[in-house]
Amino acid sequence: MNTPDWSPRLPLTIVPKRHADNRGWFSEVFHSKRLHDLGIDCTFVQDNLSRSTRKGTLRGFHFQGPPVAQAKLVSVVRGSMLDVVVDIRRGSSTYGKWVSVELTSDNGTQLYVPSGFAHGFITLEDDVTVLYKVSDYYAAANEGGIRWNDRDIAFPWPFKDADITRSERDNHLPFLKDLDSPYPYDGSPLRELPTIGMD
Repeated sequence: MNTPDWSPRLPLTIVPKRHADNRGWFSEVFHSKRLHDLGIDCTFVQDNLSRSTRKGTLRGFHFQGPPVAQAKLVSVVRGSMLDVVVDIRRGSSTYGKWVSVELTSDNGTQLYVPSGFAHGFITLEDDVTVLYKVSDYYAAANEGGIRWNDRDIAFPWPFKDADITRSERDNHLPFLKDLDSPYPYDGSPLRELPTIGMD
């Protein structure tokens, strides 16, 4: 089950196996031991559920810093979205670089986001439900973020600005150049997202 040339300090896409028959399908979407066997040793302590009613709803880029930094395991329960991760580890050779993946309820793909990365997504259709596990409890004093349309990140969102629904908070997050990142670089530069299948 180990993935070559991958570090548990980097993002990873995971595809849990689905067992299908004439009734539909069944899948084990979280298996602590299998994640541990990959080197993902964080303990997930809280589940968060979000619903976005409109296509083009954007959330991000968000993070929660030390000493209560959060790793995330993100899944789509209904609908589809484009999920994005940005490297914000100070001193990283890939600082400000991003990777993205489309997560849908049909493909069952999950995204593991370790601490040290900002996370955001945009919905690709109406009525999208997202479930994500986090490795520490929510702490308002430690939450942070980066502006969704930061030119230094230059993520190509698939909608025009006028068609994106976002919060006032997200509209006023700092730019990357103004971020005092709480995360040190750990020696693993960001790479294209590897994908593993989970039995």
